[in-house]
Amino acid sequence: MNASALYDLSPAVRVMITGAVVALGPLAWIWLRHRGSNSARRLHALTLLTLFLTFDLVLFGAFTRLTDSGLGCPDWPGCYGSASPVGAHASISAAQQAMPTGPVTVTKAWIEMIHRYLATAVGVLIIVLAFATTRARSELNRSPLWAWLTLVWVCLQGAFGALTVTMKLFPAIVTLHLLGGLVLLALLRAQSVASGLSMPGGGGRLPLHPTTRRAIVLVYLLLWVQIALGGWVSTNYAVLACETFPTCQGGWWPPMDLREGFTLWRALGMNEHGQPVSFAALTGIHYVHRLMAYVVLLALGWLSWRLWSAPATRPHARWLLALLWWQFATGMSNVVLDWPLLAAVGHTGGAAGLVVALTGVLVGTRTADDTVSASKFNVSRLTS
Repeated sequence: MNASALYDLSPAVRVMITGAVVALGPLAWIWLRHRGSNSARRLHALTLLTLFLTFDLVLFGAFTRLTDSGLGCPDWPGCYGSASPVGAHASISAAQQAMPTGPVTVTKAWIEMIHRYLATAVGVLIIVLAFATTRARSELNRSPLWAWLTLVWVCLQGAFGALTVTMKLFPAIVTLHLLGGLVLLALLRAQSVASGLSMPGGGGRLPLHPTTRRAIVLVYLLLWVQIALGGWVSTNYAVLACETFPTCQGGWWPPMDLREGFTLWRALGMNEHGQPVSFAALTGIHYVHRLMAYVVLLALGWLSWRLWSAPATRPHARWLLALLWWQFATGMSNVVLDWPLLAAVGHTGGAAGLVVALTGVLVGTRTADDTVSASKFNVSRLTS
């Protein structure tokens, strides 16, 4: 396919209509379930549902990548100029016949297009959320800025989705697309917390000792670094560079080429000189992610211990501990069980869950000051 055919906008309207139809289901459910509620409660429910569906979209995006379906339709936004694999059946069949185990098959085309339909539906929900929040801003007594920022971000995420296809799974672009999906989750989680606090009886942000707040911020930043490293492992298919744990290739410091491994701007499977990427480079990518995992696991464990110290923050600690063990188990499974699909998708889900959980803690709390009694919020142990 020549470069001019990578973007074929002729099916764009039909793809958008399909996404809008998919979005009608969640919107109708919100309307029927909350038709007697006030604007604040309806918006909170819509935000939570959009957050849930975006989480599902991130998981399906991981499934698309891990089943090598990212190029199931090698153009964008449709599939060989059609709005669905049905209209592109002849082209897909010809590509599959020419290369039966290649990137284009009927199954992979459907997986890729379903991912695009779901992404479009989430985009429609975020558009509705932005306009609804703006319309009800006086009643909610809060700015719609975050809702519009989320809308801008989902548009950027769509652009990276297009580049993922047209640049043939360029590792840096695919990693940025993964990070963008998780940033979208964080933005929606921040909105869900804010909308929950703005409802009657929502209370206020929980005051925490400055040290605890700084710890949350630090662990949050470490988490994003680790997610970026994990995305780099996945997009470079470096998971199986180390097939044992805790050692790698029979030692604690295997041969690694970090310079080549972390050269960011290069094609999939190639180094900066256009030669196949070395195994030592893949080993470096994997092992740096593993070493950073130890740091993040310890940091999450320490933060969970601090949050467990007070009844008010104990639910957050439970979630963090559960997700910590989930990430450890799925990460181990990827290594020792030869990268099973379920564990690989679950590992992405755990990372997304940590983003949601830590964003909720960060947005739902604040640094305690002298005007607020921490004991009133059952956090006295966190203020000592």
